[in-house]
Amino acid sequence: MTYEQFLEEKKVRITPSGFDVDERDLNNALFPFQKYIVKKALYKGKYAIFADCGLGKTIQQLEWAYRVNLHTGRPVLILAPLAVSGQTIQEGKKFGIDVSHYGSGSIQITNYEQLDNIDPSLFSGIVLDESSILKNFTGAIKKKLIDSFRDTPYKLCCTATPSPNDPEELGNHSEFLNVMSRNEMLAMYFIHDGGNTSSWKLKPHGHKYFWSFVSEWAIMLCNPADIGFKMEGYNLPELKLIEKKIITPKRDTSGLFFNDTAVSATNFNQELRLTKIERLSEAAAIVNASEENFIIWVKQNEEGEELKRLIPGSVEVKGSDTIEYKEKMLLGFANNEFRVLITKSKIAQFGLNYQNCHNQIFASLDFSFEGLYQSIRRSYRFGQSHTVNIWLITTDTMANVIQTICKKQQQFLEMQNEMNASMNPETHRSDKQSRISEVVETDLFTLKLGDCVQLIKEIPDNSIGFSIFSPPFADLYVYSDELEDMGNSKDYNEFLFAFNFLVKELYRVVWSGRNVAIHCMDLPIQKGKEGYIGLRDFSNMIRQAFEDVGFIYHSRVTIWKDPVTEMQRTKALGLLHKQVKKDSAMSRVGLPDYLLVFRKPGDSEHPVKCDISVDTWQKYASPVWMDINYSDTLNGRSGRNEDDGKHICPLQLPTIGRAIHLWTNKGDTVLSPFAGIGSEIYKAVQMGRKGIGFELKQSYFKEAVKNCISATLAEKTEKLF
Repeated sequence: MTYEQFLEEKKVRITPSGFDVDERDLNNALFPFQKYIVKKALYKGKYAIFADCGLGKTIQQLEWAYRVNLHTGRPVLILAPLAVSGQTIQEGKKFGIDVSHYGSGSIQITNYEQLDNIDPSLFSGIVLDESSILKNFTGAIKKKLIDSFRDTPYKLCCTATPSPNDPEELGNHSEFLNVMSRNEMLAMYFIHDGGNTSSWKLKPHGHKYFWSFVSEWAIMLCNPADIGFKMEGYNLPELKLIEKKIITPKRDTSGLFFNDTAVSATNFNQELRLTKIERLSEAAAIVNASEENFIIWVKQNEEGEELKRLIPGSVEVKGSDTIEYKEKMLLGFANNEFRVLITKSKIAQFGLNYQNCHNQIFASLDFSFEGLYQSIRRSYRFGQSHTVNIWLITTDTMANVIQTICKKQQQFLEMQNEMNASMNPETHRSDKQSRISEVVETDLFTLKLGDCVQLIKEIPDNSIGFSIFSPPFADLYVYSDELEDMGNSKDYNEFLFAFNFLVKELYRVVWSGRNVAIHCMDLPIQKGKEGYIGLRDFSNMIRQAFEDVGFIYHSRVTIWKDPVTEMQRTKALGLLHKQVKKDSAMSRVGLPDYLLVFRKPGDSEHPVKCDISVDTWQKYASPVWMDINYSDTLNGRSGRNEDDGKHICPLQLPTIGRAIHLWTNKGDTVLSPFAGIGSEIYKAVQMGRKGIGFELKQSYFKEAVKNCISATLAEKTEKLF
């Protein structure tokens, strides 16, 4: 494979595995935008529909299932939340599509609770209705869904919205659809933001590529206009958020909500218990003053019992009820068999259509924005003709509840806009056409803006005296959104495949008998991504890459780093002092840096004459350099972009200086293929050598030019005087 072919493969392209249909053959009950989505989902074979509530996901998944059954001659299974099965069977009758309970029929449906009783091999297609359940279920059940239907040829996921900025949910969808594993997706598009195991955020430079990737296997829309269709009939009514605040007996002035800061759920629940009577009395007063339908969302069974006592004729659905009772009552409310439904978000927040009710009360809010959002959308959905009233009964310790809700909603809208933009071909640029090509050349250094693998091909054979650099640490740091950026790799295999192209070229351009020095470290393995805590032997991966092309492993220098500083910066579990007392088997030593040195075999026509004292030689020859000052670097702040996910970490000048001093002669050419802000070239010029550097990121390139020019001026001034 050529490097150009590798870059093309690196662009994530999903090969369609479905079949084509004529839109005119699809169910006449489908609107034009729905026909477009169904046709696309059938063609892709494995697809996700992220469409807002009321946009007809049920008819779309039924038509998709009907067509898959027609195409394969084998049944299709729909998995749905509790009570949604009955609604789906009713919807199927309206559209002339026969849907049966699990056990017989061309299209069968059952609840997620029946997963253990299902034989996946019977079905050619699987539909996950309210597929965000992939995230909400426990890890074991989520894994069972993914594993059970891994070989099912046709798959469709349908849900209203992925949670705002939630890589877990999108990653599980991607894995379920056989697109990319969750770990690969996190490595390629996300960075760990510290804190708990779920603290993942989209790489600042990777938004465009990520949403382009998602748009390969999913479609997202809040209304038909988002994908270019008319909006007629798809305007939502007014949504009123009405806050009723209860004063707590003992005021906590922290004002925290929705886990935005470190609020204790235990303390929060204590405050809810202190205000139980006041909150429930407020909810009952609102309901009893009206004759309209109401849904009241609670957190605890005792709250439901109290509300049933306060509101005559109300019905509570709780977790301990039988599945049959839950389904009967949840459907009964939709059919207006009673006026007031009392339940929990985790029981009825998904899938149910309650346009017959435009009043909801949250008698006890919890820490889940998604639960709140999904619960509201049972009533606030396309097809609702009345203003939807949402009463939020809060305590005085919840600061800016409505403001927080609006903020979370805005996050989702921004996420959706990014995906819509990525699906518009006009928003995609051609990397090679739009990239500015720049070269700055003096008698002492040459700096080029661009991809090192392509630029190094311009260097003649056997012309470089020494190369020193710090490679991208695969998915650890990301500084650009360029496809050629080796940091933008889905896993270490992809990184090493790209890196190998560079190592082969280094072998070609370096003099025989001369060296290449690589600055690196071993890397922590994060539990949130790979399920366990450990270390990745990155230095050994680098060694293997160089030995594979013919370099000789020459030397390794360990560079000491302060473990306390590392602990403060990373909060690594293995370096926390409390871990020693809790379980010292999980404690570890700090991670040093390494300077790996490789020699190109062959007789040297350019022996290095290193003029150093015995004392200096003994210091250089030490296997551990204890005295490297980690703050002695070039200033990289001005090279940063405001959307950089990590600060630049320039290689320490003393490390570069010792390597150049030990392994080069004055006048030699030093190469840095990942120049960054120019540290290696700066030091080479400063020490009377010449330098060649390549840098992919334009802001770093400009900073490297400034630094290298300053070194050149200093060198010439020194010679002048």
